[in-house]
Amino acid sequence: MYQPDPLDLGLLQALQLDGRAPFSRIADVLGVSDQTIARRYRRLRTEVRLRVLGMTDQSRLGRANWIVRLRCNPDAAEPLADALARRPDTSYIGLMSGGTEVMCAIRPRSRQDRDELLLERLPRTRRVTSVDAYCVLHHFYGGPLGWLNKIDALDAAQERALRPPPAETPADVVVLDGLDEKLLDLLRQDGRATATGLATATGQTETVVKRRMKALRGQGVLYFDVEYDHEPFGHGTEAVLWLRVDPTRLRSAGQALAGHREVRFAAAVSGEANVVVSVLCRTTEDLFAYLADQVGSIPGVRAVETVPTLRQVKTLVYEPRR
Repeated sequence: MYQPDPLDLGLLQALQLDGRAPFSRIADVLGVSDQTIARRYRRLRTEVRLRVLGMTDQSRLGRANWIVRLRCNPDAAEPLADALARRPDTSYIGLMSGGTEVMCAIRPRSRQDRDELLLERLPRTRRVTSVDAYCVLHHFYGGPLGWLNKIDALDAAQERALRPPPAETPADVVVLDGLDEKLLDLLRQDGRATATGLATATGQTETVVKRRMKALRGQGVLYFDVEYDHEPFGHGTEAVLWLRVDPTRLRSAGQALAGHREVRFAAAVSGEANVVVSVLCRTTEDLFAYLADQVGSIPGVRAVETVPTLRQVKTLVYEPRR
């Protein structure tokens, strides 16, 4: 059985900080050879299905993210999850709650796309018994800040050496052209695609491709995330928490959650349950301790619904089951 070591963890955190960092720079910071980093990267791709993926911050484009809870008959859950996972506008699909609930994160590109999915297609889907849609109002943790930022595999000096320049905050909504959209689509499949490959796929020169990627990153539109299997690293329990928080405590509660090591994603959302949190723990006992000792002590939290994740059908991109 594959057993990760500190170098593997250091490489994972390095890629979370900068998904396109050259192996030579990572090797220099971690004190090993380029060949060692390249070999470890290949092994992680094989053993834990490591992928670096380019992601889009929808808020910089004036677009809203939505989280949808679909309750359905048990025989409908998996086919529905698979169908949703094939859509390019979904970024997370999970089978939850004993196989009778599908949770879906969607990133519609327009109001028309949103309405078509939420108001027409999903409510009319056979064997779906209820549809609850929550608009993401504010991110406390997630996006460019991945869970790997919390594993402390790198010291402060190593993090500084690997962290890219901070993105600016554009005064206006960023407007993409056809080339930008094509680059983002390609990087969503492979965040470490070479400039040569991207140039060939877009019909542009490497210089143009590099300049556009630099601009998209500088505007905060493009960031990189790391996808991998968590169980080999000892984290086998995943859950989504739906919290009801007093409005006056909403910001402070979200900031407290963002600082917890177990939290991968936390956001304020519309609806009676006004905070949603994705957590990763080693065991169910660790999840219980987290709920009782940390979530339960946050001022303003009035109620918590804990929904275990049975299986992730899609995290960032969809791969059919073999």
